Amino acid sequence: MSSTLFRTKKVEQSILDTEEPEHALKKSLSALDLTVFGVGVIIGTGIFVLTGTVAKNNAGPAVALAFVVAGVVCALAALCYAEFASTVPVAGSAYTFSYASLGELPAWIIGWDLVLEFALGTAVVSVGWSGYIASLLDNAGWHLPAALGSRDGAHGFGFDILAAALVLVLTAILVLGTKLSARVTSVVVAIKVTVVLTVIIAGAFFIEGDHYHPFIPKAQEVPAGDSLQSPLIQLMFGWAPSNFGVMGIFTAASVVFFAFIGFDVVATAAEETRNPQRDMPRGILGSLLICTTLYVAVSIVVTGMQKYTDLSITAPLADAFKATGHPWFAGFISFGAAVGLTTVCMILLLGQTRVFFAMSRDGLLPTFFSHVHPKYRTPHRPTILLGVIIAIVAGFTPLSELAELVNIGTLFAFVVVAIGVIILRKSRPDLPRAFRTPWVPVIPILSVAASLWLMLNLPAETWLRFAIWMVIGFAVYFLYGRTHSRLGLRMAATADHKE
Repeated sequence: MSSTLFRTKKVEQSILDTEEPEHALKKSLSALDLTVFGVGVIIGTGIFVLTGTVAKNNAGPAVALAFVVAGVVCALAALCYAEFASTVPVAGSAYTFSYASLGELPAWIIGWDLVLEFALGTAVVSVGWSGYIASLLDNAGWHLPAALGSRDGAHGFGFDILAAALVLVLTAILVLGTKLSARVTSVVVAIKVTVVLTVIIAGAFFIEGDHYHPFIPKAQEVPAGDSLQSPLIQLMFGWAPSNFGVMGIFTAASVVFFAFIGFDVVATAAEETRNPQRDMPRGILGSLLICTTLYVAVSIVVTGMQKYTDLSITAPLADAFKATGHPWFAGFISFGAAVGLTTVCMILLLGQTRVFFAMSRDGLLPTFFSHVHPKYRTPHRPTILLGVIIAIVAGFTPLSELAELVNIGTLFAFVVVAIGVIILRKSRPDLPRAFRTPWVPVIPILSVAASLWLMLNLPAETWLRFAIWMVIGFAVYFLYGRTHSRLGLRMAATADHKE
């Protein structure tokens, strides 16, 4: 039985499957498109919200270093993703990479994990987008009925019509084609980056040096609280994390990691890239470098404009300009945040549909979802199905408390991909690799260690919910996926033929 659970799908077979007419996606993306996708999904909630939260509660002005730490963790994973994406240019990202290196069951686990990560991420961000839009409408004198407003923190029955409508519109755009999605994203990313650069350049004129002292505030031990809300590392080892001080920077890094989620979505578009061997590494590493630089610059400017103890938690960038007597910038930043979150939702939804499509094409999910649209060459069936489900979830559910599940899902994917690079180097040294992760196995091992460290800093409740989702995934695999696997059916047919 173990041999069937860990059967691997050859890279050559994965690539051959992409050439079947009914399963072939249209190759239309360039390195620039991929970089735009990466920047579009990374710059979102984190840069507009988390800067104030972690500066005030965890790191002080040293929040800039927390962004660097989180960026380094992502960079280690990005080097591993870049090798896989250029070697196995097939839709599915970490799922496909795991199938080629670790085996079918690990691939299913990571695919099931990514479905949760991208779906929940899309729903969470759409609810956040709804809140920004409702705020802008209120400023203009237009008020939505309470029953149709944001559900985030709301009470009673209601439906967030804005969040649901956004997901449905983006679903339609994705059905029409990834090139159209890339064009829409390019326009939105240009607006978003303009807003971020405006914050950096304009805010630089209002920096006061005294606000940076102390740059690393004195450490304060975090008091023990509810066991489920405590970081897992505290429950396992009795180690109490601290706010501020050097360890506060690492605590902050586990929080701001949410701001980097999404760069791995670029890898899911490998099959739709014209020259994936060259363009995938450029898109993944380029987008991560751009966003890390912007994050560090924004955090330095904001903590220089306003003392970290006075920063707003909900809208630190906008409120910092209000504090300096320039309220006009607040509306401009809110507009940029709303526009920016649009692309985050779109690209997370794109990533999820590609993972679902790849799992369906392999037979682990119903093959009904593995056929592409005859005209647009997009996986329209899973796109429509998942778009409708996520729209309903976003409309009815306040999701802020579940956002940490997105973090743990992403970090788990990082661990699997890093291990996969080491295994595939040993099992298939003959494969042509347009990009090679440097210093293997050192870089992948560091990536695993750094990801696990951040995972241990997440609440125990997050681990519990993640475990429940994984148990459901195991049930689906053993009841359906294992017996319908195309790889398994091929192997059985070959064995029968030999007999």
